[in-house]
Amino acid sequence: MSDIARMAGVSVSTVSRALAGSPLVPEPKRQEILALAREHGYVINEQARNLRLKKTRTIGVVIPLGHEVGQLISDPFFIELFGRLADEITARDFNVLLTKVAKPEAGWLDRLIQSRKADGLIVIGQSDQHAALNAAARDYLPLVVWGAHLPNQLYCSVGSDNIGGARMAVEHLIRQGRRRIAFLGVPNLPEVGLRFEGYRRAVAAAGIAEDPALSAPAHFTVDTAYDTVRGLIEAGTTFDAIFAVSDVIAIAAIKALTAAGLRVPEDVAVVGFDDITIAAYVNPPLTSVRQDLARGAKVMIDLLFRRMEEEDTPSATMPAELVIRKSCGR
Repeated sequence: MSDIARMAGVSVSTVSRALAGSPLVPEPKRQEILALAREHGYVINEQARNLRLKKTRTIGVVIPLGHEVGQLISDPFFIELFGRLADEITARDFNVLLTKVAKPEAGWLDRLIQSRKADGLIVIGQSDQHAALNAAARDYLPLVVWGAHLPNQLYCSVGSDNIGGARMAVEHLIRQGRRRIAFLGVPNLPEVGLRFEGYRRAVAAAGIAEDPALSAPAHFTVDTAYDTVRGLIEAGTTFDAIFAVSDVIAIAAIKALTAAGLRVPEDVAVVGFDDITIAAYVNPPLTSVRQDLARGAKVMIDLLFRRMEEEDTPSATMPAELVIRKSCGR
């Protein structure tokens, strides 16, 4: 670095600032220094610089799966949201560290924070870890979670209007003349619980009596969701529509219905939630509640970087949109 400083006629500290992109160095001089560095093969030791600055220039993306140990990290929703997050993170010249926590044990989040492998953490989904997230948020500011906004929540979250989105979907089914609408999901999870509340509000507003037999605890894996729908059919439960809390569950439901000789949407209409890319390409194309993952990822990263600067940012809830395709008739 001293050689570069001598050739540029500046101090070593000025070269250091120029290589770090500091606005304190005039742009023409900074470009001159960068050109000299390239010409003479000078490479910044990022690890040493980060160690000196006590920064990693890395954002951790964490997927806790306490509720669903069988759910794969290749789940289409995870892949789409992670891809959007990675684009936002790398656009800011930061690296991405992905961690899957298949069986969260007590203190798992504290250990991640204390490892200091990342300057901030994004958590995809609350799973059954609301208490752990709340506990960590008391002392750790650079944390943003994708999920539902809950009462007495201490951590910053970003997510969709789960109640409004679900209600919109079920109301659409009711307008199509469907009266026996099955709910597929596990309501004890934060986001799913709000979607169940939206389902219940739509049914009640239409004067339809809620039937517990129509609520089936479908999990977020294709095989288990398929078995859940087969179980409903084999039990003789009558239904003319399905509202599934994810597109993966909805797609599995269509497969199970077809295998049982039922037509979608003629016999049973199906609506999912998420509007993952594949939803438009299944047969029939799936009606779904769209979560704007591109916007969600941008908002999450914006909030995280503000929190990394010690700003205590609020949570954000985005509107949901019903995308109507052939799986519900029209």
